[in-house]
Amino acid sequence: MQTSFNPKSIAVLPFLNIGREENEYFSDGITEEIINALTKVRDLKVTARTSSFYYKQRNMDARLIGNELGVETLLEGSARIVNDRVRITAQLIRTDTGFHIWSENFDRHLSDIFELQDEISLLIADKIRENFGHFDVQEHLIEAPTKNIEAYKHLLKGRELRMRWNAHDVRDAIPYFEQSITLDPSYADAHFEKGWCLGMLASWGYVKKDEGLLEANRHIDTGLQSNPNSAMGHYVKGTISFWGYWNYKDAFEHLQLSLEINPNSSEVRDAMADGFSALGMIDEALANNEMALRINPLSANLYFTQGNMIYFKRNYKDAIVLFDKALSLNPHLPLALEMKAASLILDRQPDVLAAFVENTPQLERPNTYRAIYDLMHQENVFNIPKKEVEKEFQEASAVSLRAWDLYYEVYNGNHEIALDMLDNRIKERSGQLFNFKNDPFLEPLRAYRQYKDIEDSVFQTLDLPEFILEPKSPVASSPFDSGQIEHYSEVLELLMHQEKLFIDPELNLKQLAANVGLHPNKLSWLLNNHFGKNFNDFINQFRIKEFQQMAIDPANKNLTLLGLAYDSGFNSKTVFNTFFKKETGMTPKQWVKQRMP
Repeated sequence: MQTSFNPKSIAVLPFLNIGREENEYFSDGITEEIINALTKVRDLKVTARTSSFYYKQRNMDARLIGNELGVETLLEGSARIVNDRVRITAQLIRTDTGFHIWSENFDRHLSDIFELQDEISLLIADKIRENFGHFDVQEHLIEAPTKNIEAYKHLLKGRELRMRWNAHDVRDAIPYFEQSITLDPSYADAHFEKGWCLGMLASWGYVKKDEGLLEANRHIDTGLQSNPNSAMGHYVKGTISFWGYWNYKDAFEHLQLSLEINPNSSEVRDAMADGFSALGMIDEALANNEMALRINPLSANLYFTQGNMIYFKRNYKDAIVLFDKALSLNPHLPLALEMKAASLILDRQPDVLAAFVENTPQLERPNTYRAIYDLMHQENVFNIPKKEVEKEFQEASAVSLRAWDLYYEVYNGNHEIALDMLDNRIKERSGQLFNFKNDPFLEPLRAYRQYKDIEDSVFQTLDLPEFILEPKSPVASSPFDSGQIEHYSEVLELLMHQEKLFIDPELNLKQLAANVGLHPNKLSWLLNNHFGKNFNDFINQFRIKEFQQMAIDPANKNLTLLGLAYDSGFNSKTVFNTFFKKETGMTPKQWVKQRMP
C-alpha cells in the first residue's frame, strides 16, 4: 500500500555540526528553532522534533525518510560557529525524487542568529507553497526572544538535557536555565523551561512537592507576564496544573489555548491525552494521541501513551505490542519498561515475564513484579519471599514510577492498609496515581466505600471547560471581490505574455507579487484558487510554451533542446524534463520530432 502524503509537509533533519564538538548543542538548537517556527504556519504539516532527531547521525536516503515520516520535503543542513560568526548551509529536498528544490549558504554575525533563523524559516515556507500549494505565511515566524546570545546558548544547553526525558538530566538542566535567567531576567523561554523541570520533578517526588511547585509556578507566571501569547508558556502552565495539582480545568484551558496559538504541537496533544485518560475518557485520549502521532510518528513517548490507553481498555496483548514499539525507539524508557511488566502480570504470561525480568537489568523491582504475579493469580510460579520484596522497596535507587508497594498490599489482602495508602497519595496528588481511576491493579479496592469516597474527592465536583478536540481553522474566505479577481488575473496574463517575467529563472512568488501589486499571500491564493495551479506550475506552463515556440522555429535549429529550455527560464534539466512530460505526456525530443518536417 502506498503511503498517503500531505503535499504541504516537511521534516527538518538535525543540522550537522561541522565546528567544534562542544557546539553540537547549537546546531541542534538551530534545528529545533526552525521546526518550532514552521509549526506556526497553519496548514503546513511539520514533523515534530523527536521524529526528526531520530535520524541524527543516520545516513539514509531522503526518499526513505520521507516515506517513513509521510512528508513531501526534507530540510537538511549544517552549522558552524567561527569566533563570533555562524555559517549555515541549508537545502530543501523533494522526498519523491530526491531533487533539491532550494539551497543556500548563510554567513552572519552570531548576534543575528534569530533574524537568520527567521529568514531561513520564511524561505522554506515560501518554497513549499511555491511547489505544493497555497497557505498564508506570516511576516515573521521567529521574534528574538532575548538580546543576550549567551543567555540563548545556556538555554540551548539546558534544553538538550531536558529533552532526554529522564529525571537525572532534567535536574541537570536546571542550572543552565538559571544562568540564562541571570543573564536576561526577562527571557520568558528560560523561565518556562526551568518551571517545567521543577514542576515535573516535584510532581513525581524527586524534589519537595510544595516548594518545587511554588517555584515552578513563579517562573511560569513570570514568563507569561513577559510573553502572554507563548504556546510553550501555556503548555507548561497546563502541564504543571495537571501533574502537580490535578487541576483539570486550569490544565485543559491552558492546553487548549496553547493549541489555538500553535495547533501543530505533538507535546500538547500528548498532554491532552494524559488529561483525558485521567478523567476516564479513553477514546478522547486516543483521538489526541492519533493526532500527535501524525505529527510525531517516531516518538517513543507517544507509543507508550497509546499503549497505556489500550492497557486501560484491558487489552493487554495489544498494549504489550505498543510498549515494545516504544522500547524499540527508546530502549531505556522507564515507564514503558514498567508498563510492559504490568501488562505481562495482568495477561497471565509468567514465562514471558520471567524472561523479560531476566533480560532487562535496568528494572528496579524484578522480585516485586514476580511476587505480585503469584499473589494476583494465586499461584506459586516464582515463590519470592516477602523479605526480598521489602528489600527492593528499601534499596531502590529511583523513585517508583508505578505504585508497586500499594499493589503489593492489595494482593496480599491488606485492603485497609492499601486504601489508606491510596488515600494519602491521592491527597498528595502523586504522579504515580494520576490514572488511578483506570488502574486495573486497584480493582479489588473498588468495592469499598472508602475507595468511592476517594474517587469522589477528585472527580465529583470537577469544573471542566468545554472540550474542543481540534481548534477550528480560520475560514478561508476569498481576499478578493469578483472585480479584483478579474483585474489581477488580467495583470498577471499581461506580465506573462508581454513582459515575459517567467524568463528569469530566479523569479519567485514574492517578486511576482511585487510586480502585480499584491501581497504574496493574496497572489498565492489567486494562483491556487482561481487558476488552479501552484506558483511553479503556473510559471512553468509559460516556460513550456516559450520553449515550444522556439523549438519549432527554424532559426533555432542549431541550438540544443536543453539550451532552449534554459532560454525559456528553466534552470534545471530535471525540472524541465519532468514538467514537460507532465504537461504533454511525452519527452521534449518526442514532441519536437512529431512537429519537425
